Amino acid sequence: MITCRTKPLLATIPSFVLSLFLSGPALAGGYFEVEPGVDLYYEDHGSGLPIVLVPGWTFTTDVFEHQIEAFAGTHRVISFDPRSQGRSTVTLEGNNYVTQGADLAKLLDHLKVEKPVLVGWSFGCLATWEFVKTRSVEAAAAHMCIDLSPTPMTGRDGDWTEGSIADISGLFDGVQTARGHREAIHWYADEVMIEQDYTPELARWIEDQSTQSPPWVAAAYLAAGNFSNYLVTAKEIDAKIPSAFVVADHWSDTARKYLAKQTPNSEVHAFGGHMMFWEYPNRFNRVLAGFIARIE
Repeated sequence: MITCRTKPLLATIPSFVLSLFLSGPALAGGYFEVEPGVDLYYEDHGSGLPIVLVPGWTFTTDVFEHQIEAFAGTHRVISFDPRSQGRSTVTLEGNNYVTQGADLAKLLDHLKVEKPVLVGWSFGCLATWEFVKTRSVEAAAAHMCIDLSPTPMTGRDGDWTEGSIADISGLFDGVQTARGHREAIHWYADEVMIEQDYTPELARWIEDQSTQSPPWVAAAYLAAGNFSNYLVTAKEIDAKIPSAFVVADHWSDTARKYLAKQTPNSEVHAFGGHMMFWEYPNRFNRVLAGFIARIE
């Protein structure tokens, strides 16, 4: 019965439409086993100069929806869910940015990507800096960091940092439980990440991404990120390849002074909140397009 009903149905579909279903374009999403038992979800769109987008703490490729849409027609755009985030495997080991940078290197080797434009958001910058640290500055065509200091909590007094030890320890304590994690990301998104009204629909979209990582993963990444120090690597990037920082308005004065001293050759753009690339995509995409034009 199934065979008899299916054949006439297929016969009614125009051949050019049927060919799209049967052959179609290459799948944009896939999984790569970065080590035994640990699969990374990734997306690979378009062709041309590769742009690699790395999401921040506990987030997923979904945050880059506007960049993927804008650039995939002219460039090869790659993003991924880091281990224990989003659709990637939750694992007990490697929930730190040294491992995340190594995972990124393995994924790009698997995809045969050479000299990409690296774009990290927030703690995703730690993974891109780690990639450069271990592979060399010459392994990248350019580097953009969205709203993170190379010294998140390890800078000196007056430096651009994530906050005081008391601030960070309070956040760390808060994410130890599932409820605490959701409440923490709700507060942070409303107060720091997003300037528009934090509607229930927007809250669910953001919080559902973050809370796909268990609380112990969130806490491990939070600690690893804040204790990181990639100033030497950021300085080397600044000296050798095109470099840019896009920072949120709320700490732009501090960030600009710090970057003028530490990475004087880097572009610095300031607007919006911590997630300005999503909230103001047209403005951000113009900045990214202008930055990429420097190397094309």
